[in-house]
Amino acid sequence: MEIMSTRTVRVLLSVLVIGGSLTALLAMSVRESAAFYKHVDEVMVSPDQWYGKPLKLHGFVADLKKRTDSLHYKFEVTTREFSVPATYTGIVPDTFKDGSEVVLTGRLSADGFHADEVMAKCPSKYEPGQAGR
Repeated sequence: MEIMSTRTVRVLLSVLVIGGSLTALLAMSVRESAAFYKHVDEVMVSPDQWYGKPLKLHGFVADLKKRTDSLHYKFEVTTREFSVPATYTGIVPDTFKDGSEVVLTGRLSADGFHADEVMAKCPSKYEPGQAGR
């Protein structure tokens, strides 16, 4: 008496192999792109525990400097009591300026935060306007 046909066994094995492969690929891609979302205050309490880890760092831009004829920026990211020096090379949003709220994606090291991506928030979009009054 045969419990399962050869065809059923092949189908089940195929489903298991494909499902396992897809699960492994998904787990690897999520792990590689996963980054902690932290405020400057949270990170700078004990920065050494965050060195080298992928981070999304939230704060406000201060002391913004741009190297002449380049896309290299140096600035401070601040919140409440703490600040951390940061650098970024690339095109920045129009709203990226002193005082703007930002979320930086990158890594923290002993010499500061090295951003790979900059997202500047636009508070004026969310403030009540004069229109409609």
